[in-house]
Amino acid sequence: MSRALINKYNIAGPRYTSYPTVPYWNQETFSLENWKDSLIKSFHESNSKEGISLYIHLPFCESLCTFCGCNKRITKQHSVESPYLKAILKEWYLYLEWFDEKPIIKELHLGGGTPTFFSPENLNLLINGILDDAVLAENHEFSFEGHPNNTTREHLQTLYNLGFKRVSYGVQDYNETVQRAIHRVQPFENVKRATELAREIGYTSVGHDIIFGLPFQNLDHVKETILKTKELLPNRLAFYSYAHVPWIKGNGQRGFSDSDLPSAELKRSQYELGKELLAEVGYHEIGMDHFALKTDSLYKSMENGSLHRNFMGYTASKTQAMIGLGVSSISDSWYGFSQNVKQIEDYYKLLNQDVIPVYRGHILNEEDLIIRNHILNLMCGFKTEWSQDQDYLYFDEIPETLMRLKEMEADGLLNINSNSIEVTKKGQPFVRNVCMAFDLLLQRRQPDTQLFSMTV
Repeated sequence: MSRALINKYNIAGPRYTSYPTVPYWNQETFSLENWKDSLIKSFHESNSKEGISLYIHLPFCESLCTFCGCNKRITKQHSVESPYLKAILKEWYLYLEWFDEKPIIKELHLGGGTPTFFSPENLNLLINGILDDAVLAENHEFSFEGHPNNTTREHLQTLYNLGFKRVSYGVQDYNETVQRAIHRVQPFENVKRATELAREIGYTSVGHDIIFGLPFQNLDHVKETILKTKELLPNRLAFYSYAHVPWIKGNGQRGFSDSDLPSAELKRSQYELGKELLAEVGYHEIGMDHFALKTDSLYKSMENGSLHRNFMGYTASKTQAMIGLGVSSISDSWYGFSQNVKQIEDYYKLLNQDVIPVYRGHILNEEDLIIRNHILNLMCGFKTEWSQDQDYLYFDEIPETLMRLKEMEADGLLNINSNSIEVTKKGQPFVRNVCMAFDLLLQRRQPDTQLFSMTV
């Protein structure tokens, strides 16, 4: 990857877990009532055919990792567990009142924070409480994020007995200097123990998260981390760029100086080296920043065209409706998005008033839906196509979009056909930039402040 391309395309841009992206959600046309209407519509259209997805945000952590951009609450007081889980179940029951039939749960994911902050007994109460008034889809997939330092055999066995077959562990980097800088010290032996325990119990997919672009990280650190990963051979990997956005996330990302971070050129070298090493091991790139062995469901979904992307990242199957429970969780009805309040105290207050704790969202118009489909196609399959009849709203401005893409084509990043584009292998690391050319809201109004991480 040439320095010229890095310098040219290394700009701030969205990661496109949604379209429109959160800064462009229209609050003027959003209300809890029209969010309810959009979710009920989606539920009626899709529940019996494909089921729904649930994301549950468990925000508590015992210590602060300074690379983390997630919504979290730092505490060592485990007395917070029970009230929070009761609140989540209360929110779930309020949603159930909107539906005239039992939801069929296709996917369920526990994210954080640190889900394994919670005791196995409390996690058991949570999941059973969710399933009491729901039906399990035949090929459901339950997954959770585990911390290698505190995920016990009891955690793994309890969740496995509840139907969980996939776990992902945050590794980040194995170098001690890097680990100390990000306040996430975890020896290789802990990751090895947690990985082998999951497989011994019967988990069919174990994932590791690895980050490049961390403070003090160099090429040797990335190589060392990948070679250690090779010893454990997780079924899938997230290998992604550290998003340095302290102006959004506050002091949690200021445990080091900006000068301690790798340059954009070094970050791209770290990515290229990591990708090369992963390919040698047998991993295949899936969408953006994800890799999987051929035996994993994520790879198989890419091959058969069912790969999907939402606020949980890449998933092996799609449900039209996804409900997010817990503080800051985002829900998606396909026709609209909603996000819960971010402070636990506000979350409790609204639930005590029997109000679903949504504080912002967006209802998609016809243009939004067209563009969303194009961006989802690009993020999942690196190609998209259009027609004059179906995309008439979008076509008013698509010539301008194609002009932006012409320069990328000249750089060898994509191929433009009469009614489609396809991103090349060379262009895949820049897929966010390609999506930005389709993002009419971004083109019409550049954000006033730097809201996004750098694309490289």
